[in-house]
Amino acid sequence: MTSNAINQWCRNMTKRPVLAVTLSVLWLILISSIGYLWHLGSTGLVDETEPLFAEASRQMLVTGDWITPFFNGETRFDKPALIYWTQAIAYALIGVNEWAVRLPSALAAIGLVSLAFYTLVWQQTKLEKLDPEYKSNQGWWVAGICSALMALNPQMIVWGRTGVSDMLLTGCIGSALLCFFLGYAEHEPGKDSKIFPRVDKSSTNNNQTTKNTKNIFTNIVNFFPYGWYLGFYILIAAAVLTKGPVGIVLPGIIVIAFLIYLGNFPQVWKEARPIGGLSIIFSLVLPWYILVAVRNHPSFINSFFGYHNVERFTSVVNRHSAPWYFYFLVVLLGFAPYSIYLPIAIAKVEFWKRKYWTSQPRSQQLGLFAFVWFTCVFSFFTIAVTKLPSYVLPLMPAASILIALLWGKHISSPKISKISILWSGWVNVVFLSALAVALFYIPKIIGADPAAPNFRQLLKNSGLPVLGSTIWLVCALILAFLLVRRYWKPLITVNIIGFSLFMIFLLTPALFLMDQSRQQPLRELSAIAVEVKKPGEEIIMVGFKKPTIVFYTKNPVTFIKQNQAAGDYLQKQNNRSGQASSVLLITQPKKFLKIGLEPSDYEDFGTRGAYQLVRVPLQN
Repeated sequence: MTSNAINQWCRNMTKRPVLAVTLSVLWLILISSIGYLWHLGSTGLVDETEPLFAEASRQMLVTGDWITPFFNGETRFDKPALIYWTQAIAYALIGVNEWAVRLPSALAAIGLVSLAFYTLVWQQTKLEKLDPEYKSNQGWWVAGICSALMALNPQMIVWGRTGVSDMLLTGCIGSALLCFFLGYAEHEPGKDSKIFPRVDKSSTNNNQTTKNTKNIFTNIVNFFPYGWYLGFYILIAAAVLTKGPVGIVLPGIIVIAFLIYLGNFPQVWKEARPIGGLSIIFSLVLPWYILVAVRNHPSFINSFFGYHNVERFTSVVNRHSAPWYFYFLVVLLGFAPYSIYLPIAIAKVEFWKRKYWTSQPRSQQLGLFAFVWFTCVFSFFTIAVTKLPSYVLPLMPAASILIALLWGKHISSPKISKISILWSGWVNVVFLSALAVALFYIPKIIGADPAAPNFRQLLKNSGLPVLGSTIWLVCALILAFLLVRRYWKPLITVNIIGFSLFMIFLLTPALFLMDQSRQQPLRELSAIAVEVKKPGEEIIMVGFKKPTIVFYTKNPVTFIKQNQAAGDYLQKQNNRSGQASSVLLITQPKKFLKIGLEPSDYEDFGTRGAYQLVRVPLQN
């Protein structure tokens, strides 16, 4: 699509608001469906983390204890309660299944993407009114690009389709920051600070329904004159209930750094009413923290605040260490293929020009805000000693905004040199070409997984690596053609379309293959175990710790890592009275002799994938 075509399309959108809203909703539905809803619950839970959340949430629903999370008979204080509450509510609405487990993450991602779309439309509309050189009316297109970048990147999709707390945290923090910016920008000094103007009750309107609708929204907003700031505080409270202090520390650092840089911290302090905001946050957060601490003192304090917060920041936890450049690689691959344009997008912010930014209207400081957002999250977790790829997920929305703004004002401006876009574009071509080659050889590159011994062969036989390689190679060729012809705007669109095709035709089928090889055997053995289990019979798993067994059997499971320890455990069970006459045991077939079990010592119920289920009689 050429620049003239985009501009004409956006003008039509501006002149026909009903059409604009309709197409916007359809666009958000499309990208959300591709990214987060399509086949969301079609595969089983993925070990090791997802079933921990799923089972703890199921226990809440079953026991009615909505304060203390439990997994496998033990308290689980890794995360606060909001993720468990949302999953348990989803269970109550649609049943205990994979859809319900992942739905909170998917909805959090969709909500964040939708709010970002609105923010960009609003900001670009303001820009078109303020900048006489920016008359392309392309705000809708920039918002569409931003929402697509945010919805369709590897990091957001992985965590938006996984039933853990990371996407819920990102959705809360990202939406809170967007609410803050909208509140900040709406309260431009010397201008009407209302989000919507008051309706003149004496005016007439031919469309009574439209008038009534406006009155409803206006009354709500007038009741909360600082509505966006109110949303900011409520979402921060939700973030703290999702993952703890980081939910307020991270957005607090971002907002304070942004305001101090601009020098308007005292003014915004007055209009945002942070004392009242903190009162809202504490009133929403403290009840659960107090109840769980009183009920589980001192284990909750030591485990949650000590181990899962302080120690994760100051020392290596669970061997999750990485070099200082770790998050550079995570952003490069986790935001691929668009990450190629991040350096130029950051440079175009020109954050060193403080006078320029302080002279800009608040609505036009979104680029600086996104830069501070990105930098603070990246720096915060780079300093932290424990490192995981999911930790920098909250910066992905900021990265999307930066690149969308680059493709909006800067590329459309005749004053901006295209040389940096040209070089970035050719790096994009090289990156996609390298990705195509890597995908072709991916069956040889990936390591062997003892839990999925057949996956590499299944992947090779499926032809998916060749298809994925072809998709990215064709995209690289198209980009090269566009660069030669100096067509700048379609570059990012080609990347978005390429990733969408890659998601549909390679990632999703590969996920089914992985599930078939890695998780389906556990589900099948869990179903057999439920069918053959005798009353009081214990389930033991040796060598692997797969929490999915707990979720799918809905029974406690004893996990034993070492073969010798398993043999000793069975011997102790033999010497104990009052126990069931047998146990169910799941392990690799080759481990039975190492445990000390001959084929005549157990009853075989079948082998699935890497695992075998047997019944071992006990001699009480």
